[in-house]
Amino acid sequence: MAGVESGADMVQAGATGRPVVMGSHHMISSGHYLATMAGLKMLEHGGNAVDAGVAAGLAINVVQTDMTSLGGVAPIMIYVARTREVVTISGLGGWPRAATLEKVKQLGNGGIGVGIGRTVVPAAVDAWLTALRQCGTLSLAEVAGPAIELALGGFPMYPAMRRDVGLMDHLWFDALPTNRAHFMPNGRLPAVGERFAQPALGRTLQRLVEAESTARSNGRAAGIAAARDRFYRGDIADEIAAFYAQAGGLLTREDLAEFAVGVEPPVRTTYRGYEVYACGPWCQGPVVPETLNILEGFTDLTAMGHNSAATLHVIAESLKLAFSDRHRFYGDPRFVDVPIDGLLSKAFAADRRALIDPQRAWPEMPPAGQPRDFLSGTTESVLVSAAPGRQEPDTSYVCVVDEEGNAFSATPSDAPSTPIIPELGFIVSSRGYQAWLDPAHPACVAPGKRPRLTPSPGLMLQPDRLVMPFGTPSNDRQPQAMVQFLVNVIDFGLDLQQAVEAPRIASYSFPATGDPHPYDPGLLRVESSVPEAVRGDLERRGHRVQVYSDDSFEGFGSLCAVLADRESGVVRGAADPRRASYAAGW
Repeated sequence: MAGVESGADMVQAGATGRPVVMGSHHMISSGHYLATMAGLKMLEHGGNAVDAGVAAGLAINVVQTDMTSLGGVAPIMIYVARTREVVTISGLGGWPRAATLEKVKQLGNGGIGVGIGRTVVPAAVDAWLTALRQCGTLSLAEVAGPAIELALGGFPMYPAMRRDVGLMDHLWFDALPTNRAHFMPNGRLPAVGERFAQPALGRTLQRLVEAESTARSNGRAAGIAAARDRFYRGDIADEIAAFYAQAGGLLTREDLAEFAVGVEPPVRTTYRGYEVYACGPWCQGPVVPETLNILEGFTDLTAMGHNSAATLHVIAESLKLAFSDRHRFYGDPRFVDVPIDGLLSKAFAADRRALIDPQRAWPEMPPAGQPRDFLSGTTESVLVSAAPGRQEPDTSYVCVVDEEGNAFSATPSDAPSTPIIPELGFIVSSRGYQAWLDPAHPACVAPGKRPRLTPSPGLMLQPDRLVMPFGTPSNDRQPQAMVQFLVNVIDFGLDLQQAVEAPRIASYSFPATGDPHPYDPGLLRVESSVPEAVRGDLERRGHRVQVYSDDSFEGFGSLCAVLADRESGVVRGAADPRRASYAAGW
């Protein structure tokens, strides 16, 4: 095992586009450079990792409104250094109480269509404020300040956002006129470098700060709680409910008033001596630890060579097995009996690993495993067939480690495929599109049930030495990029930036999360930087290799990571140049 680099000997994997950012106190990395600076301001003014993470997250909800929303989702993972506790905040809302399978299909003309029919209860505000109230130190006014400034004063339009909004305009905005008006305030999409402001969104954030201010005399926690109540039980809730009532949607004021994010323990595994944490099976988070459990049995992985065909093959096949189990078992544990202990057991991983032929790829999604054999009970199959379809844009990421060793890892999301409420400046969560309409599927639509979420932050620990939050956007490619990143760092000893920038692959040999759940058996997309000889070897092993062309929303992710080493006192940050991500620290 090569091990995590500590600044001394490390594999030289070639030049990177950026250096590893190093500091001695704190570090943040996020999906947009302005959000990174918003979080850094909090750290420089005495805030902790959670203060910085929430500030960056709120800023992301402004500068990446093509990929996230204040009314969207925001799953969060927090490591509290003093108690050595890892907690998760689900940051995901459930279907409205009126959202029966029949009504959702009716609104979507038989599917989960673009628009109000895919709405679930907005959760990001509750997630940000729950994290801030329970684990932060600053006020909402302080952490929301940069986001408000960016919304009211605007920020320069940048290439990725302009490109994505242009695609959305072509695909969606005829059915979503308020979205077109929001992104094209003068009847056109702002040019790159032209200032883009979102005054309605800025005023909504100001209203939350005003609510905090009126209750602040009762203490910091009371002020933050008042801001939350204004969103879910006050005049903002009234405006959301009125908009949906007029539009014929299913979301009501009662759905908003009854909602609260889940604060839950994470799932966990060990990989070559490191502890790896993920959110529970209400999202796809457990794919990462299950895949690592399968890969751990390949004791000669390092000898196979970094990004060789042999290594990429076993990574792809391990991911396919984990995705098959995701498809069969993952769903909201409040509604579905998910055998998570069996799925993450080392014995189950050994059973799954036995299905991997080092020389031959599965031509389709492998059969699901039998995790209950390692607990009790039996398993039935959920049948799937190949299907075409377009995947949708979503998601950003932010991670922070502060001087005390606290860590924050969050994956905010939700693209504007539901209508923007003009007076509020944000969409209400579009995440319902990741549910299923098959009644036999564990992630099928049901009142109050959470759709199975793709955003899934990560965290790695080595007790008494290392803490590393990490994550990425990119839908079903998220766990694939995260696994490859960890293999780069742990097995091959690449430094953080090398591990982030290294060429990646992505399997499509399983049903995608988003409706209509396209499934392309045997397809393995690779970045063009994967050598031609490696691609040829992968094809000989049975993979249907396709060099990825960035002409859609999909991509291979945009990894961010922060690594704090207690032995050296050095904090390192890396950010992916595939998008607008940046790391900064001191």
